[in-house]
Amino acid sequence: MINIPSYARWFVRLAGISGASAVALGAYGAHVFYRREYPEELKQVYETANRYHFLHTLALLGVPLCKHPKLAGTLIVTGTAIFCGTCYYYALTGSKNVRQYTPYGGMLLIIGWLSMIL
Repeated sequence: MINIPSYARWFVRLAGISGASAVALGAYGAHVFYRREYPEELKQVYETANRYHFLHTLALLGVPLCKHPKLAGTLIVTGTAIFCGTCYYYALTGSKNVRQYTPYGGMLLIIGWLSMIL
């Protein structure tokens, strides 16, 4: 049996919350957002946000198995929130005022994945 520290199990709980919100936002996109007359670019940004939201939710499930779960989990949670959050915001509002932060979220996701190999 794998000995997983109790603090690392919180990332599994966060994955549950993140997964549920990704499904809810995906359903909103499919049933409300995509049916409206939005520019195609905004629909693609929304799809990208939702796809990355799901993928990094799954990554959180592997965090407790890492040697440094606090580091990897924190980077992935923060990167997902910044990257996906700014993409969702832009797609839903058309406002570009937070788009400047999207690359920082992406960099945190890359570093989070790399931290899993430490």
